[in-house]
Amino acid sequence: MSLKYINANGIRFAYHEQGQGPLVVMLHGFPDIASTWSHQVPELVTQGYRVVTPYLRGYSPTEIPVGGFYDKATLVEDIKTLIKELSGDEPAYLVGQDWGAIIAYAVLAAYPELISRAIVMAVPHPGQVTESLVNPKHIHRSFHWWFFQLPDLPEKAILANNQAFIDYLWNYWTVPSHQDKKHIEAVKQTLEKPGVLSATLAYYRAMFDPSKADPALTLVREKMARSIDVPTLALCGREDLRAELMLEQSQYFNNEYEFQLIDNAGHFLHREQAEVVTKLIIDWLKK
Repeated sequence: MSLKYINANGIRFAYHEQGQGPLVVMLHGFPDIASTWSHQVPELVTQGYRVVTPYLRGYSPTEIPVGGFYDKATLVEDIKTLIKELSGDEPAYLVGQDWGAIIAYAVLAAYPELISRAIVMAVPHPGQVTESLVNPKHIHRSFHWWFFQLPDLPEKAILANNQAFIDYLWNYWTVPSHQDKKHIEAVKQTLEKPGVLSATLAYYRAMFDPSKADPALTLVREKMARSIDVPTLALCGREDLRAELMLEQSQYFNNEYEFQLIDNAGHFLHREQAEVVTKLIIDWLKK
């Protein structure tokens, strides 16, 4: 797929686009890139959708803004503006995994008029995340959140030994049988580009440091705290510890909501069980 570029929220976004029809925007997570949806895009196109998979803020070839913010409200404004630029007045479908899901929950709460239906994967609603922060096994599962708060050392650790840290995360978060060497190498190539790694870690550093949040987006944060009216499907791999947090989150949704566990899959369920997840996505969008 060839790259396209578009200006949104003050920076230049790179994205892949295929197909014609209703717009489906698919958001990747960490450590990952836009091509993570390679198993889903062809079938979505066949089913009559226009699919856009952007590289998130700071993930080259999307611009890395000098001195830019990476707090969740900023990321939400990125996607809000991107959807408006791509779809005009028509609502879009939104799919997100990991950080893509974190952003998606917030977009759904803050700007429900932009999204007709949504799928979130592998990360619970922020209300559930807050509760997990005092649970020992979930503190352990999310060890990277705390490690990434340190200055400099995470960048050095990740880049050392051909990014063995990235291999470790993919191995830790997927079922033993899953092999994805070619895709993981593409992820590594992105992370080693100048400025990318620090930008991606800035997402985590902004999570717990209010000084790293854009002070102009207070109203957006208030909207992000609202319950969700958009019909939403939540998916998680059965072998992902976060699944237990997602089992009890229906209270955050006012409208149609479903949760499904995916057998023989961990955190990267859309790649571990691609056919199953693709079918669930299409069935939900067509409801």
